[in-house]
Amino acid sequence: MIAEKALIAQIRRLAKSKGNPAVLTGIGDDCAVLRLQAGGKGPDTLVTTDFSLEGVHFRREWHSPESVGHRCLTRGLSDIAAMGGKPVAAFLSLALPRALPSAWVTRFVQGLISLAKKHHVTLAGGDTAESPNGILADIVLVGTMPKGKAVLRSGAHAGDRIYVSGELGGSAAAVWQMRKKPKRKLNPRDYPHHFFPQPRVELGQVLCQKDLVSAMIDTSDGLSTDLAHICEESEVGAEIQAEALPLASVGKPSREVDLELALHGGEDYELLFTAPRSLRLPSHIAGVPITQIGHVTQLRKRILMIRGGVGLELQPRGWEHFRK
Repeated sequence: MIAEKALIAQIRRLAKSKGNPAVLTGIGDDCAVLRLQAGGKGPDTLVTTDFSLEGVHFRREWHSPESVGHRCLTRGLSDIAAMGGKPVAAFLSLALPRALPSAWVTRFVQGLISLAKKHHVTLAGGDTAESPNGILADIVLVGTMPKGKAVLRSGAHAGDRIYVSGELGGSAAAVWQMRKKPKRKLNPRDYPHHFFPQPRVELGQVLCQKDLVSAMIDTSDGLSTDLAHICEESEVGAEIQAEALPLASVGKPSREVDLELALHGGEDYELLFTAPRSLRLPSHIAGVPITQIGHVTQLRKRILMIRGGVGLELQPRGWEHFRK
């Protein structure tokens, strides 16, 4: 199997079509952007979908059913947030092993619906099937967006400042600990970034409504990989300061994560975005810390990281399926 990035590029080429004016943005962004109303009136529609696979995204011996449900919905909500949109409805498809206790499913759905209520999202449908091996959950999120206002990955320009919300590396730190000691159960309160991440829905809406961003993505695959996505789609480069990265504090006693986890870890579901250089953003927006970590350059698709005054090219080493 070819690497995920190459596979998506191949599918994107095959699916490319100019025949449907209702599809404004297709493959290549956090959500598809659709204009469904006749005459182009009313808001645009956002659609995204994400898998949660047992053994890949979660393990029953590590994660409670509530955590799995919460994380499943977070994946879709974070995509909507990265476009600056408002989530409206969720559709859940579940493939479940015959021997799975029904209590596990109940708790999973309770975890998902608890987060859905927080963001005024209705679980509006889905599908169920029997799985021959392991749990598979596919979440589809539908949202709305003021006409023509969706924030894409392709809007960054040389000179723009680069910002990230919250903290980085907290989720990856939990995974590292669990892999190190597979039989040890972590306390979710010590690693909230991993077990119950908070999608930045309100922050994404504020950034969009106030025209504060030029491009945006969520850090689901890791800072290095997601910044590379912005650079690729915008045909620009980037320079970031290692010392500026907001490292998450995890565990008990609390300690900062390693830089490598912050750069490449993924599943933080923070917002990584660019803003025009003429704007100076505050340290908090919608109650969420905002950190400037660098700026956009003209060096096309090249990312430079400055650490201790020395510049090194930063390769995208975040999460990628099918990587050898």
